[in-house]
Amino acid sequence: MDEPDFDDPIELPIDGVLDLHTFSPRDVKELLPAYFEECLARDIFQVRVIHGKGTGALRELVHAQLRKNDMVASFQLAGESGGGWGATIVELKRG
Repeated sequence: MDEPDFDDPIELPIDGVLDLHTFSPRDVKELLPAYFEECLARDIFQVRVIHGKGTGALRELVHAQLRKNDMVASFQLAGESGGGWGATIVELKRG
């Protein structure tokens, strides 16, 4: 059996849901804009970013990055059916 190569890039499904549980917080600054670009290329304008509830540190990091991102029209915590305060709904700018 071949050993996995952990240096290979991870292929993410681009479906409008980004679960950050498997990523390091230091990856968020590059991951969010790259994912948003791919969503826009596929005409996906609403993204659910799952950051978990925990201490709220990752949520704050995500929200800080969203405030700086020109692709983001608006964002808010997901409703109870979408993960509550463990996820954020991001509306991307069209065109």
